[in-house]
Amino acid sequence: MSNMATSLIMHKRISTTLAKAKALRMYVEPIVTRSKEDTTHSRRMVFSELQNKYAVTELFREISPKIADRPGGYTRILKTGFRKGDNAEMCIIEFVDFNETYTVEKSKKKSTRTRRSSKKATAAPVENVATEAPAAEVEAPAAE
Repeated sequence: MSNMATSLIMHKRISTTLAKAKALRMYVEPIVTRSKEDTTHSRRMVFSELQNKYAVTELFREISPKIADRPGGYTRILKTGFRKGDNAEMCIIEFVDFNETYTVEKSKKKSTRTRRSSKKATAAPVENVATEAPAAEVEAPAAE
């Protein structure tokens, strides 16, 4: 489990079987929760689980600031189908805040259009311009 957790922390996303991903989620979530508090004790506790100083550094520098306000649920499991050789159910496990396609959609704000206010704002100037321009054109050919 520590090797898979290290790979997940270093790469932010790994592909594995569904059973391993569910077990990995239960292993990684408490480690990530512990990394929210950057103290010597928490670093040593995380290192005792992972046994990789580069993964611990990555966890405390990159991942922990992004998930600081999140109360839990740091990973997402996306099912990708079945493996051809043994028909095992495959999936991708990833950190929630590191997938750009999902985080960009949440930050977009949908604007609601109100027809009534836009007609009032644009109706008066458009009518005045439209009525004045044809009158000038009509008078010019009639005078000749």
